[in-house]
Amino acid sequence: MNILILDGHPDSGRLLSGLLDHYGQALPADAIIERINIRDLSFASNLLHGYTHEQPWEPDLQNLAAAVNRCDHLAVGFPLWWGAEPALLKGLLDRLLVPGFAFRYHRQGMFWDRLLAGRSADVFVTMDTPPWYLRLIYADPVGHRWRRQVLGFCGFAPIRIHRFGVTRRGGAAKRIGGWHQQLTRAAQSAAGLKRAPKNDALASQVDFAKAAAERQS
Repeated sequence: MNILILDGHPDSGRLLSGLLDHYGQALPADAIIERINIRDLSFASNLLHGYTHEQPWEPDLQNLAAAVNRCDHLAVGFPLWWGAEPALLKGLLDRLLVPGFAFRYHRQGMFWDRLLAGRSADVFVTMDTPPWYLRLIYADPVGHRWRRQVLGFCGFAPIRIHRFGVTRRGGAAKRIGGWHQQLTRAAQSAAGLKRAPKNDALASQVDFAKAAAERQS
């Protein structure tokens, strides 16, 4: 099983990276693990023209696309800043999950092909907000978005969202033991998730111009 761990924190040495370390160490011994830190990548994070013009991938994005294509399971983590992921990770989504690689709209109707089908995902979110408050008061917009409008939109399934809070005022130190247990359970159960047949997104990659012309945004 190929597992890609994507660290979405723009800074090093943070709580999120330590949690991903623990997750990686708890994965089955026969797992093929690849780890990529977004802060180490060199790419323009601004999608300049939407889908009206192709913005070629830089070498680091080409390598990341290949890693996503290889993986059977994606583990991505990030801190919750102003209700969403950090800007650098959002920019990565804009640049990487483009028509022809991640999805393709149907020429007729409102539906689309999920070109990254056959891969599952764990999403790890650290936050100052209590997880119960995020769900009850804010209706968990980050979880819904990543499950339905980001990874799910491209074909990932199943998608598990893991929320770690409260991190501030010593909260992380009090809860780290329980969080490690949660990470261990997630890592040890990843191989058993039921995934659809895996699509080779690079081998079946559709020309960007044709894919984007079907619906521009």
